[in-house]
Amino acid sequence: MGTPSSAIATNLESRSTIQEQPVRPWRMIGFRRRLMLLVAVLLQTVFATWFMLSILPYNGGTWVEIGMASIFAILFSWISLGFWIGVFGFVLRLRGGDRHSLMHQQTASTLASTPMARTAVVMPIYNENVSDCLGRLKTVYLSLRRTGQVEHFDFFILSDTRDPDIWLDEQAAWASLTEELQAEGQIHYRRRPLNQNYKSGNVGDFLRRWGKSYPYMVVLDADSLMGGDTLVQMVQLMQRHPRVGILQSSPSLLNGQSVFARIQQFSNQLYGPLFTTGLAAIQMGEAAFWGHNAILRTAPFMQYCGLRKLPGWGLFKGPILSHDFVEAAYMGRAGQEVWLEPELRQSYEESPPTLVEELNRDRRWAKGNLQHLWLMLRGRRLRLAHRMAFLNGIMSYAASPLWLAFLVLATVAAASMVIWPIEYFPEAHQLHPVWPEWRPLRAIVLISITFALLFLPKFLAVFDAVMGGRSRSFGGASRLMVSVLLEMLVSALLAPIRMLSHTRFVLESLFNIKLQWAGQNRSGESGWSEAIINQAFGSLLALGWIGFAYWIDPMFFLWSLPVAIPLIFAAPVFVLLSRIRAGQTLRRGGLLVIPEESSGSQLLDDLSNEPIHHQAHGQMSAFQQALINPRLNALHAGLARDLGGATRKERLQALRTRCLREGAEGLSNTERTLLARDRVSLEWLHVQIWRAPAESLWGQLLRRS
Repeated sequence: MGTPSSAIATNLESRSTIQEQPVRPWRMIGFRRRLMLLVAVLLQTVFATWFMLSILPYNGGTWVEIGMASIFAILFSWISLGFWIGVFGFVLRLRGGDRHSLMHQQTASTLASTPMARTAVVMPIYNENVSDCLGRLKTVYLSLRRTGQVEHFDFFILSDTRDPDIWLDEQAAWASLTEELQAEGQIHYRRRPLNQNYKSGNVGDFLRRWGKSYPYMVVLDADSLMGGDTLVQMVQLMQRHPRVGILQSSPSLLNGQSVFARIQQFSNQLYGPLFTTGLAAIQMGEAAFWGHNAILRTAPFMQYCGLRKLPGWGLFKGPILSHDFVEAAYMGRAGQEVWLEPELRQSYEESPPTLVEELNRDRRWAKGNLQHLWLMLRGRRLRLAHRMAFLNGIMSYAASPLWLAFLVLATVAAASMVIWPIEYFPEAHQLHPVWPEWRPLRAIVLISITFALLFLPKFLAVFDAVMGGRSRSFGGASRLMVSVLLEMLVSALLAPIRMLSHTRFVLESLFNIKLQWAGQNRSGESGWSEAIINQAFGSLLALGWIGFAYWIDPMFFLWSLPVAIPLIFAAPVFVLLSRIRAGQTLRRGGLLVIPEESSGSQLLDDLSNEPIHHQAHGQMSAFQQALINPRLNALHAGLARDLGGATRKERLQALRTRCLREGAEGLSNTERTLLARDRVSLEWLHVQIWRAPAESLWGQLLRRS
């Protein structure tokens, strides 16, 4: 593995000549904005909850109705919060953006004249598709090279991969990539033998080894893609604003192929600018860190953002799973600013290709976000804005069981009107009877208001695109509207499915069910058997629910259909949305297109036209190639170590003999990993295999290679 040269480290000791600018009064501005938001949300929620109580038969006179009203108030306030953030973002975009953002505090000439500083670009990976993730890294490198500033950046591939066939392939691809780009000493590869504390532990290990050599660190995910100009701007902004500890870009979704991925990236690119502009204007210097596509000031990050294990019980005991929000909160506690900058262009990531993969990811995220409840309530000296960011992350999953509880209570309320005698005197010492009465017209009004809060920001985003001259980038005004309606329909179908799945994830988290940490499947389609097994419980539950609803009251049955139908037909929805051919058909028809597809993108062109070139394995595994191919064997042996110790040497000798006799298939993953990490074993097996008789397992494999 390559390491930074001493010349680079010496060069980093010089201090930046940038003088600190006067502190802007953003805290007071942020306080006023948050106060306005709070008042708007509270007034809207109080009115809606009062209206909700007027709809219920007993106007909140029973425990069931009190429970319904309470849950409704929580969910409505969360919807209202998103609505006002979107509206605020729309207003700011009409005015040309937030003049208090970091980008608007600089002129183009001032930013361009800012000197650069050494920056590490790190990409933690775990059992990823090697060609895809290194292909993205190559695209980033080529984009940086076009800026003329690539010499200020070093790249680090930080592997936690456990499968020897994958990490040996990673090493081979890394070597080919550095040779192809002539970037020896600038693109580095490191694999941890022990992957403790997941991604945060991976980054922490890098910082302990090399963090002091770099003033800044850019964190990429395996599916991240960033333009060179954006990376240069981020470094320059950090240079101009010494109080900023983390600068988070707003990644757009890109490169979606399936129907599901294309819908996700379309909604992200159309609606995202409104919400990120509004969110950034509310949070200002107390924003959240999303864990990737961001730049960090290395010294304070190393000093203040070490993550201790949670000291509680169950879910709240052990390592912190979702580290990014916590690191932002710790930076804020230390007096460092954390900014979200929506106007940093060319920052991308990819959507999961299928709903199955999105839900698998959400299972991990749900547990990590729920852990933040401990820090939100018991974290010391954390700023209120970051506690609210914790709460928002928790609600992104807790809203689902609350919604399900609301549906259960609504069913109980409807059933009580049929099964149990009507309670005309619900309160003690009541003189006059209460005549229970549902008010369906008022219910329709309340549902309409709720839908308006959900969908009005989407139409504001359409108006923003038309007014900004961007509608053509989304296929033109007419196709844009058709795409929006299609996205809204699919979102309505997916909402009940996500509700039930997220409810299960929350319950699994609360009972602290252990999760397997596995790499993400970033390609492929969902099969029928997978979809049916995944959603069978929800479909059966929905069938039972609407059957019961029909028995209670035909009107209640009709009200239940928008929730029940998507759950009943969840498996076909899963399969259809995962289809790549259908997604490409929509694209050819001009639907769900995004600006990078209609107007072109140098990054996408590089990603498509500049794949990484490393030796294909054919029918052999990477482990077999590492033992047979002379060039690869020399590479892997050069990266391996001598695993000493008498006991271990005896075991290695026994494994080498077994491998020679039984072939690679006769060894487990752990045994192959041990051999691949040992330099002596790699070199010895290479020599012995080439001497093996033609009729042996290895001799036959050599003849076929």
